[in-house]
Amino acid sequence: MIRPFRDSDLSWALGLNAELEAELSPLSGERLLVLVERAFLARVIGPDRALLIAFDQDADYDSPNFLWFRARYPRFVYVDRIAVAAPARGSGLARTLYQDLFRAAGDAGHGEIVCEVNIDPPNPASDAFHASLGFAEVGRAELGNNKQVRYLRAAV
Repeated sequence: MIRPFRDSDLSWALGLNAELEAELSPLSGERLLVLVERAFLARVIGPDRALLIAFDQDADYDSPNFLWFRARYPRFVYVDRIAVAAPARGSGLARTLYQDLFRAAGDAGHGEIVCEVNIDPPNPASDAFHASLGFAEVGRAELGNNKQVRYLRAAV
């Protein structure tokens, strides 16, 4: 069911990212392939259903959210994006991807998973989901374009 991201996933993954751009961030095809190449983990549930991309602390990545964690934690896995297609939402795919990530992170010796969730614009579904997985707030930031985020951490 879960498998590594392949180049053949590019088209649907870009479409899914575009649908969720307010919660995620804009992404070109070239940039997506670079992210996948640099990722600690890039997994999909397909076809066309769900995607997760995560980086460890050593990744060559310029996201201000990733850099916030790098400045504060010596070792972690950062969830850059998780997205589930509308018809598959509520079916447990995001939880399945996170469980896979927690296993992979633990196997690699990582002790924590980190991510951010929007405060403004709000994302209450993501807040509730992450709380159910044991994530707790460890900080906040105001980014450009009137976007505010909460930084979250969970033990592996």
